[in-house]
Amino acid sequence: MSTPDTFTPDVVVVGAGLAGLVATHELALAGKRVLVLDQENRANLGGQAWWSLGGLLFVDSPEQRRMGITDSFDLAWQDWQGSAQFDRLGDGTDGPGRGEDHWPRRWAEAYVRFAHEEKRDYLRALGLRSLPFVGWAERGDGRALGHGNSVPRFHLTWGTGPEVVRIFAEPVERAEASGLVRFAFRHRADELVVEDGAVVGVRGTVLAEDSSERGVKSSREAAGSFEHRAPAVVVTSGGIGHNHELMRRSWPTERVGPAPEHMISGVPAHVDGRMQGIAVDAGATMVNKDRMWAYVEGIHNWDPVWPDHAIRILPGPSSMWFDATGRRLEGMSGVPGADSIGAMKQILAAGHDYSWFVLTQSIIEKEFALSGSEQNPDITGKDLKFLAQTRLAKGAPGPVEAFKEHGVDFVVADTLGELVTGMNALARGPQLDAEALEREIVARDREVTNDFSKDVQVMAIHNARRSRTDKLIRVAKPHRILDPAHGPLIAVRLNILSRKTLGGLETDLDGRCLAADGAPVPGLYAAGEVAGFGGGGVHGYNALEGTFLGGCIFSGRAVGRALARQARR
Repeated sequence: MSTPDTFTPDVVVVGAGLAGLVATHELALAGKRVLVLDQENRANLGGQAWWSLGGLLFVDSPEQRRMGITDSFDLAWQDWQGSAQFDRLGDGTDGPGRGEDHWPRRWAEAYVRFAHEEKRDYLRALGLRSLPFVGWAERGDGRALGHGNSVPRFHLTWGTGPEVVRIFAEPVERAEASGLVRFAFRHRADELVVEDGAVVGVRGTVLAEDSSERGVKSSREAAGSFEHRAPAVVVTSGGIGHNHELMRRSWPTERVGPAPEHMISGVPAHVDGRMQGIAVDAGATMVNKDRMWAYVEGIHNWDPVWPDHAIRILPGPSSMWFDATGRRLEGMSGVPGADSIGAMKQILAAGHDYSWFVLTQSIIEKEFALSGSEQNPDITGKDLKFLAQTRLAKGAPGPVEAFKEHGVDFVVADTLGELVTGMNALARGPQLDAEALEREIVARDREVTNDFSKDVQVMAIHNARRSRTDKLIRVAKPHRILDPAHGPLIAVRLNILSRKTLGGLETDLDGRCLAADGAPVPGLYAAGEVAGFGGGGVHGYNALEGTFLGGCIFSGRAVGRALARQARR
């Protein structure tokens, strides 16, 4: 349904995901009229953020300090730069000689300061709370100046992704009730209206009504057209994660390895990247297109919502990791949860697009978590009793056990020979040699009898258990993989799943889209994943995790406040 002609917006926001909600919230606070367009129905309000685990990176938080973690802006900024590896800085200006990393690096420093000084208070004032345990994601590549978090910084939202969405959706919906905000769902943007070099509106297709549930692939049947105008248009349309063709077109083959033939989707079908090209046609610039964040621990969802629905395993460090040929992954990137891109390089270098975890029942019970709000009903539902039953009781959490029982990527066996037979039945590539696999496992098992080791993975396990969170609830006590007391044995075929776009529309610190010469495109702004979460690639080559939702919040807030200031001048 089109919006009434009597509503004349100050700003049109394209995309009702998290970044769009944050920008709309800030604009409504300033008394601005906002029209929000989205190609999906109202059930999808909040976009991909709703499906997320709700992890947020804070720096030197009270939760960190209570867990005995010493953090600082300097340490976090060191980690961010080591992970981002910004190397496209150009001549240091913001003109034609600027490099693709000029604005991303400025956004990155501003974001880390936000995470240190403002982010937690800003979100708590809106009602968000975090669990007291701080997780340690992307533990690093083993270098102080390299990739990874030096300390745990992953703060899990009490209520997961739906709660992150709620704290912005509710005030926006109140602004809708008061007449400041209008939503136009099932409105697909096809063109940005440009007049005299300025973006002045949006044209597109009104899609047929579709009452599909959240995340379900919806109809693209046209039912009409629209044109809406405003002094400013903010693009917050998300990334390209379900557009595998577009991903493969920009895949960094020389840096990472060949694009995977078999890829599963960690985001719904509507995450299609259409608005990137539409914004470029209106004068914006895309940068860092070859940077993307695909995970290597993907499993097929046995109860899917969208096509090729993938779930990521959030692993602790103890599972043994083998490529498709049976070679054990090396170094810190061979430690689960340490170095995502480094692991991908090793996996793809073997000539195949999958790998294997080999673990025990003791490990899966303590170390396997699954991404997604729907896979963590205890935390999503804010149910303390359920949380105690699922996280502290013996046995793996119910959703993990369900995947072990029903998931097509899982093999469970009492002996290694039986396990390898099952793995070979699932293999999309070479058959594994049981003797070679046993030799690697036995060698690693000999290393766990002491509190010290030369095996990098065993060292990483001991280091992890010095973290209070990891020792209590996240990392299993070191034990022999082939010890029957810790059985049965479990193997998991790990697939590559699409998730986040790290490159995007180039923006300055106010979120203004930039033309090829570095000048702002009048009237055009971008925030969230379509802008590489700020600047066109705030994460650089790697992500520290807990930074995607935070990037949507920070960039959406920046755009909303910049437009509010501009209107006041």
